[in-house]
Amino acid sequence: MNAVIDEDLHRSLGIVLSSLGFTVFDIRDHGLRSQSDDKVFNFAQKQKAILFSADLGFSNIIRFPLGTHYGIVILRFPNELPTTKINEVTKIFLAKLSPIDYLGNLIIVSPGKIRIRRY
Repeated sequence: MNAVIDEDLHRSLGIVLSSLGFTVFDIRDHGLRSQSDDKVFNFAQKQKAILFSADLGFSNIIRFPLGTHYGIVILRFPNELPTTKINEVTKIFLAKLSPIDYLGNLIIVSPGKIRIRRY
């Protein structure tokens, strides 16, 4: 599976995703820093990738309808939580998912829980 990491997430998430078998594209490496959500979303679709972001704009299912993308994962963690802890929790939750859990769905990962809004 492919994954696109938005600029609001730490680069180290790429290591976590790679360890779970993802091929990772970081938008900072593709000239998309400070670009609109639409451009980031379209890049993810071109890569046939699941989009990982902390931007709640991507959780708007009217703007990014369920079933019309390869999956969107929103990481919702307190700002004061260390990156190592965020990565640890994220890895634990994502390891429990199968490819079908992503396709067209919105996934919210936060401390202590994961929620999947299915299409």
